Amino acid sequence: MSEQPAPADQARQQLEPAAADGLRAYAARTRERADQFAAVLEDVAANGLPSVEDCTPWEELREAHLARLAAQRPAIA
Repeated sequence: MSEQPAPADQARQQLEPAAADGLRAYAARTRERADQFAAVLEDVAANGLPSVEDCTPWEELREAHLARLAAQRPAIA
């Protein structure tokens, strides 16, 4: 997105209050996830990588994520 203001002849369309609230909530969730990710990276930078025994194999992470996605989607008959 451009950091420049819109020209004066192009008025910006205002959002409905509910849509603006939803967008703010999405921004807050995204910011929270980014902060968590940054904290993990800072921990790795300060302390090094964790030992293999302390890590979860990616296959387990993948299966858990796929199970969450399947639970969110209604079954198709």
